[in-house]
Amino acid sequence: MRITAQVFLGYGLLLVLGAVWRLLPLHALLPDVVALFAAYLGLTARQRLAPSLAGAVLIGYFADLLVGSPVGLLATCSGILCAACHLVQGRLLVRGMAFTMVFAALASLGFGILVVAIRALAGILNGGWEEALADLWGTALLTGLLGPFVFRSCRFVDSRFARTPRERDAAATGVML
Repeated sequence: MRITAQVFLGYGLLLVLGAVWRLLPLHALLPDVVALFAAYLGLTARQRLAPSLAGAVLIGYFADLLVGSPVGLLATCSGILCAACHLVQGRLLVRGMAFTMVFAALASLGFGILVVAIRALAGILNGGWEEALADLWGTALLTGLLGPFVFRSCRFVDSRFARTPRERDAAATGVML
């Protein structure tokens, strides 16, 4: 149920950002919400990676449908990012606003490089490498600024699905048991 709620939260945020963001002056650059949710699900996958990986792929698939990218591109990249974040989750403690911002920006940068590389290998890269990589820096910066908000929202959802008060407090503060 926790992963399902995270998927609905991610889909809702994708819908809201898709509708509102183009009205703002920075409509050319969009924060990478899919990368944030994939990273969060990978970091909070406890013993089993499969449910978190399925949730990340599902959010990526919804983003594929909403954005109009080739079906499976963002889903595949979000699954890879989720698995990579699960590999480093035992070594990292993502807490605090500054570290969350840096981690979100780096996750977005890695996600964007992966998307550009797959597009280039498939021959569907619009423009050139230089243009695509130049846009990644702005996207990573915006994603870093949005990262603490998204992680806090995800922790709020996790705390609602906790079974004990201890688990609820741990999830609300960002400590995963």
